[in-house]
Amino acid sequence: MTKTAFRTAEGKNAVYQAYDAFLGRMRIPHELVHVDTRFGKAFAIAAGNKNAPVLMLLHGSGMNSAMWIEEMETYTKHFKVYAVDLQGEPGKSDDKQLRFEGSDFDNWLHDVFVGLSIPRASIVGISLGAWLALKFAITHPSMVEKVVLLCPAGVGPQKISFGYRALFYLLLGDKGIKRLYRKVNGGKPVAQEMLDYQLLIGKHFNFRRERIPLFTDEELSRLTMPSLTFVGQKDIMLHSLKTAHRLKTQVPDAKVVVLKDAGHTLIGLANDIVEFFTE
Repeated sequence: MTKTAFRTAEGKNAVYQAYDAFLGRMRIPHELVHVDTRFGKAFAIAAGNKNAPVLMLLHGSGMNSAMWIEEMETYTKHFKVYAVDLQGEPGKSDDKQLRFEGSDFDNWLHDVFVGLSIPRASIVGISLGAWLALKFAITHPSMVEKVVLLCPAGVGPQKISFGYRALFYLLLGDKGIKRLYRKVNGGKPVAQEMLDYQLLIGKHFNFRRERIPLFTDEELSRLTMPSLTFVGQKDIMLHSLKTAHRLKTQVPDAKVVVLKDAGHTLIGLANDIVEFFTE
């Protein structure tokens, strides 16, 4: 049975109202775009010079493109930027959750490219968004200029222990959930406004339970465009060092950076990413 992103219509409206508040405080000119895909409508925040190279931003699971708003200010100095809400996640794209297995997700992203009239773009993805960026780059290499992966899923295995730790913190209520988010962030504090938004999403989002498939060695070997990967050594969700080792082994030309004091949520890397893209 197909699941949807939100548990209730009321919860969906609450998440959307908070999302709209983030969008209303954006300091750069932008537009809100809806495009058709074979799976439903997709939503994106668009900003930057229309004649600049295109950069697409793909968020992680349990979040939406609000996470990119601050960093878009840096990216739009160099790119036409589209921050796209992944389908089935707590954003404004269609909320029917797509299967991880098979080609639904990369077909969806291909439709987004076509709907936005993008023949080729660079991509930054985090966690689930990095998995999708990698999947799309493997399937449609001619459409990807360069790719940056932040704590990508699908390369190193997920940590079994995370589910038990998450359950423990969830039993402690809001205080426990705040501690969990801090753990996911590598022990670093989360901005209060974003923490409150994550708590709101957590109350209303249907988190996915199925594991994200691992790419095969053969699939990873097809990553031919320039790529840069960041992983956090304190990642409590994914085996980050195994991710780094596997990428270095299967994609010899890939640049891989292990951040010793970082967790799963990697932010504040926009300048490093721009430097890679503009080399």
